[in-house]
Amino acid sequence: MLRVLVKRAGTPLEKLIRSSVANAEKNFGLDSKNLIIKNIRVDQGVTLKRSMPRARGSAFPIKKRSSNVVVTLIEKVVKEKKVKKETDK
Repeated sequence: MLRVLVKRAGTPLEKLIRSSVANAEKNFGLDSKNLIIKNIRVDQGVTLKRSMPRARGSAFPIKKRSSNVVVTLIEKVVKEKKVKKETDK
């Protein structure tokens, strides 16, 4: 869904999720087919403070905001089906 999303954040979030799945496979040995997204959280990051020159020598403050994105993945538990054994009577 993120690939066809026409929002600015679609592509970076898609890259982040692909990267986290690859890290889970490489570092923890998990199967990518069993991974599901438990939580995605966007927190406030560092704010860079800049200024824009204005009339008569004054300055207008500019705040360049950033964000921190946290993705939590969990492994889906596959339940085995119990098969009843038929006994001959």
